[in-house]
Amino acid sequence: MFTGIIETLGKVQEVKKEQDNIHITIDSVLADELKIDQSVAHNGICLTVVAIEGTLYTVTAIGETIKKTNISDWKAGDKVNLERAMKLGDRLDGHIVQGHVDQTAICIVAEETQGSWLYTFEYDTALKNITIEKGSVTVNGVSLTVVDSGKNNFSVAIIPYTYEHTNFHSFVVGTKVNLEFDVIGKYVSRLYADK
Repeated sequence: MFTGIIETLGKVQEVKKEQDNIHITIDSVLADELKIDQSVAHNGICLTVVAIEGTLYTVTAIGETIKKTNISDWKAGDKVNLERAMKLGDRLDGHIVQGHVDQTAICIVAEETQGSWLYTFEYDTALKNITIEKGSVTVNGVSLTVVDSGKNNFSVAIIPYTYEHTNFHSFVVGTKVNLEFDVIGKYVSRLYADK
């Protein structure tokens, strides 16, 4: 379980394919605090630490993860948002985030608006995911409030701190991102769909 509050950025050092899996080695200040088998969210994708050496650690993504996320696009030098799993009893500063990416989206607007940034993302509605204005959504692991919600798109406003301390500063029109829709909204939507 995560909160969507990013701790730091990690740098992809190596991406290695092995059969249907991808092994990704990350350089991060968090490495010396991690343990084998711990879960860490990488751009919102919950991945298990399988090896640690110095400031480097390795995680593995399997076919299902590769299919639903943008992880197959990662390459050496890319920066990814990192968050360790929350501790029981911690404040929930963001919202309830599972680290289970629902689908990807494409950035269709990226603009500075007098001290903040506005991003709009378009996604495929075939999976029946929804957003609502003032609801929560996770973009590359960042817990955000939806500013404007359309049928197949939504917008978020980014404060300078988030812009500087996550990989939002690298987003341009055409950037593919990972989305995790609000877990409570998904349950409510499913309940109504079954009636």
